[in-house]
Amino acid sequence: QVQLVESGGGLVQPGGSLRLSCAASGSIFSIYAMNWYRQAPGKERELVATITSGDSANYADSVKGRFTVSRGNARNTLFLEMNSLEPEETADYYCNALASHGRVEYDYWGQGNQVTVSS
Repeated sequence: QVQLVESGGGLVQPGGSLRLSCAASGSIFSIYAMNWYRQAPGKERELVATITSGDSANYADSVKGRFTVSRGNARNTLFLEMNSLEPEETADYYCNALASHGRVEYDYWGQGNQVTVSS
């Protein structure tokens, strides 16, 4: 089992920056990739950024060059640094961990963290 607890959301002005954190606990050794998703009101959840256990990162085209995903030195914290935020990026942001235990795959989610971009 893996538990994910997010923090760092809030209100930011257009063009501003915000950093989200996701603290993982439990069987973190089983995690092979972690993701950030977001879901805006009335829209489907979309993948924003991915980082693998080897620290290979990928981003949605809409956030490339503005967002940075990283993991802490202790490997149990996931970060999303967001710069030049736009009002349409107002959404609930979710941390996600993909893990494997033997041949069984698991999908874990954080509770979600609201980000509001508004003046």
